[in-house]
Amino acid sequence: MAGRFLNLFKPIARVIPEVKAPERRVRFNEKLFWTGIVLVVYLIMSEVPLYGISRPQEERLSALRIIWASHRGTLMELGIGPIVTAGLILQLLVGSNMIECNMSRPEDRSLFTTASKVFTIILTGVQASVYLISGTLQAAGPVAIMVFLQLMAAGIILLLLDELVQKGWGFGSGISLFIIAGVAQAILWQCFGPPTGLFTNALAYMLGGQATLTEWIVGIGPAYPSLIGFITTIAAFLIIIYMEGVRVELPLSYAGYKGYRSRYPIKLLYVSNLPVIFASALFANIYLFSQLFWSMNEQPSPGRNFWLDLLGQYRWTGEAPNQQLEPVGGLVYYVTAPHSLANALERPDRAIGYMIILIVFCIIFSLTWLEVGGLGPSTVAKQLVDAGMQIPGYRRSGKAVESILKRYIPIVTILGGAIVGLIAAVSDFFGVFGSGMGILLSVGIIYQYYEILMRERAAEMYPAFRRLLGE
Repeated sequence: MAGRFLNLFKPIARVIPEVKAPERRVRFNEKLFWTGIVLVVYLIMSEVPLYGISRPQEERLSALRIIWASHRGTLMELGIGPIVTAGLILQLLVGSNMIECNMSRPEDRSLFTTASKVFTIILTGVQASVYLISGTLQAAGPVAIMVFLQLMAAGIILLLLDELVQKGWGFGSGISLFIIAGVAQAILWQCFGPPTGLFTNALAYMLGGQATLTEWIVGIGPAYPSLIGFITTIAAFLIIIYMEGVRVELPLSYAGYKGYRSRYPIKLLYVSNLPVIFASALFANIYLFSQLFWSMNEQPSPGRNFWLDLLGQYRWTGEAPNQQLEPVGGLVYYVTAPHSLANALERPDRAIGYMIILIVFCIIFSLTWLEVGGLGPSTVAKQLVDAGMQIPGYRRSGKAVESILKRYIPIVTILGGAIVGLIAAVSDFFGVFGSGMGILLSVGIIYQYYEILMRERAAEMYPAFRRLLGE
């Protein structure tokens, strides 16, 4: 039976909109069609401006917006932030046994999905309110209400698009699709987008424009991509792809059949890119709420409130109507990356602080997810023993297998978390296109989609494989 907490959502389940799972097997081409439709709808929504406000310039949160598939001043102002945050909160609560939920039971899974939707809608409302109160979206009176309703409607539509893909009508998940679309858009725009794209600047330089060769190679700020950033982007892709393949393989044998051998791979990036998602969620919320508290304070200025200064200090930059708050101190200053080599060298304390904080949190989140996500040595050992596997030379015992796994999994988890944080931070320092976190997420998602498409294609061409693939 579902726990008391999830039972609270039974009455709500009837009124929450949902996408029904297919009652038949959806063919490969049909899944491809619906995946394309979802992507097109998302891209259209990311270009439709919010009615009632002028589309403002990008602000310091733009790197995190790439990860959240968010687009400033459009229907996708909030992006997938509320969906991901709600899902992560519930996963942590279930994994830590604070909420009773058995995912093997259809009823519990259904109530968990309903709870995720309710939390997503609530967080959409909260974040929309914070954006309006803090001045990130400048609107007042009836216009503010209109903007709020637009963001709520867009959040619900995005939630249903994600559910459409996850229920089996498309490939993978809508969240992954939106993230990779956001990263791809950012990379293409930084390469070819006028007037600041890398190759646009190269053309201007060759035609005798204002751009100089030094500016094209090094860049003159975060808004101007550089040749160094382009090279770093390619290098980051290659390094992460290589890291995805590094693993330790433990030999296994099947107790029921002598001579049968297998291997259990322990990847260097054992918990994949989840630490990056957790860290980006934390940093985005620090930025969001510190900006809210700073804006709500009467005549805010450094030195007036210790706790406010500790969380974040801001100053207004630009001219109306495109004024924006820029972090200049406090915690928020050290959790926003300097997205160019010039900025990193100008403020090395900020660069080093950002790198240390990111690496520490990636390690903490990696170790946390080890147990919460069922990837710990004890859980894996039980799964292997229940499947009839054992390590050659050791007794077929959960304790024996667990002792071997404890030699590798915790160390690999810490090392993988540190490497992920280091790659993301250093990539940002060199102005990598799409942000360091975005590159990390995109490589994992591309690899995931490659596996899904190959498996689906094999099942389509060879129907006998469907039974092996569990379809």
